[in-house]
Amino acid sequence: MHPTVIAILSLVFCATLWSLGGLFIKLVDWTPLGIAGARSLLGGLTILAFVRKPKITFSAPQILAALCNAGTMILFVYANKLTTSANAILLQYGAPLYVALFAWILLGERPRWEHWIGLVLILGGMTLFFREKVSPGNSLGNLLAILSGFTFAFYAIFMRMQKSGSPVESILLAHLLVFLFSLPSILAMPPRLSGTGWVSLSVLGIFQIGLSSVLFARGIKGITTLQAMLITTLEPILNPLWVFLVLGETPTRNALLGGSMILLAVTLSSLVSAYRIRRT
Repeated sequence: MHPTVIAILSLVFCATLWSLGGLFIKLVDWTPLGIAGARSLLGGLTILAFVRKPKITFSAPQILAALCNAGTMILFVYANKLTTSANAILLQYGAPLYVALFAWILLGERPRWEHWIGLVLILGGMTLFFREKVSPGNSLGNLLAILSGFTFAFYAIFMRMQKSGSPVESILLAHLLVFLFSLPSILAMPPRLSGTGWVSLSVLGIFQIGLSSVLFARGIKGITTLQAMLITTLEPILNPLWVFLVLGETPTRNALLGGSMILLAVTLSSLVSAYRIRRT
């Protein structure tokens, strides 16, 4: 299989695993920061099982990617606590727009026509998808969500800077930072979880944030930063799909239409980009 196709599929599976968060977090009766810390601990151990001998070089891209990833996870937890979940997701996924600008400046990755079409379709799809759920919300929570979009964008850029090396170590360091940041909260309120809660926490750590991190590190090496970010927009539209299948919450007509636009954008941009790379 062509390396570009492997990279695209890795990011599709990564976004799919990320999307499990909304469902399984609902099943863990614990503080958001406690969940984030425990999830990062399990995620870090999962990454170690794949990497075994991590290469911590302390290079600028490695450290900056780790800081941006840790910042994204922590900011998003607090944004969800202070504003609505829909606001937090929608504002965070301004990240592809930031990548379109800064990846061009920092990496020389000029957006192609399929990327611009993809961005327009995704913005329209996101607007429709969250139309009924978006509210003014808490201004601080909305600001933190916007900041998480910037850190998410720069996380992807600094990961892409390591395309000739091993970027997964950045994610390992990020999980360590999140765990250490969350440790006081975990010690202050130790978990008293049911069996379902422990299973859900394990799924979050091992699969939703652990295995997905390995897939993201593999995928970002094979395609441009912007194309990678476009693919990860599958996460917010898959999230309610699992809730519908498990809890029976039916999506609205606008949500279905918006989700279809995002799927079209990701599919179109990925196919055109893969074709161009194979030709060159």
